[in-house]
Amino acid sequence: MADTLGEFLRARRARIGPEEAGLPAGSRRRVPGLRREEVAQLAGISPEYYLRLEQGRNLNPSDQILAGLAGALRLDEDAVAYLHRLARTASAPRSRRRTRARTEQDAPQTLLDSWPDTPAYAQGTGGRVVAANRLAVLLCPFFAVGSDPLRAAFLEPGMRALYPHWDEMTAKAVSGLRAMLDVEDPDPALLETIGELTLASERFAALWARREVRRRDTGHTLLRHPVVGDLELRYEKLLRPRARQLIVVYHADPGSPSADRLRLLADG
Repeated sequence: MADTLGEFLRARRARIGPEEAGLPAGSRRRVPGLRREEVAQLAGISPEYYLRLEQGRNLNPSDQILAGLAGALRLDEDAVAYLHRLARTASAPRSRRRTRARTEQDAPQTLLDSWPDTPAYAQGTGGRVVAANRLAVLLCPFFAVGSDPLRAAFLEPGMRALYPHWDEMTAKAVSGLRAMLDVEDPDPALLETIGELTLASERFAALWARREVRRRDTGHTLLRHPVVGDLELRYEKLLRPRARQLIVVYHADPGSPSADRLRLLADG
């Protein structure tokens, strides 16, 4: 389920109208978005070359060509980085790709337990939680060790009830997933989850097909907790590159009603 360069290019050009690109709309367009030859014109390359890129028959585009494609497709910084990752993957000889060892060892349980007033959990490359402190589980049972928050977001009614802005949350989750997906060496467990969600959730399938890429290391979220009520929280995502783990931390603004409610939850 990981993208190829051609799939990404096709999906992104389908989302840009000619007016957005400064081209005349014309008539008799059979499909939405830009035509291949229009993308090629905007990127400064030949239509034949662009066709080979979409078909996967040219696997080594230069940085200059990628910059032209990024401009033509109006990609933002995160999408440009993703485009370059896909291009590197396409041009890398398969014999040189090595599956890096994945392990749930070195889970930072002791570290997370030292933050009793701050909900925090850690995920492995497959998306499952490998460590979580008590407050994280009280905040959301799908943050417990062994759970898969991404899967729960789309398939568990309890998770949907926790997020009053569920549409926004799921859109952020999918665009963030694509931004962090290791396209060179994706975890098979994560690919299995993506495949399952594509079949089981119309919402996930629609979001995944949009190919939006947006890395979010910080942000705000609103949780409607069944015990303490609404919690307006900030989140931080901290990468542990060597362990190939992601730590997710939630906290409230000091002195806010949400901070009081979070403390109440911790004391409960």
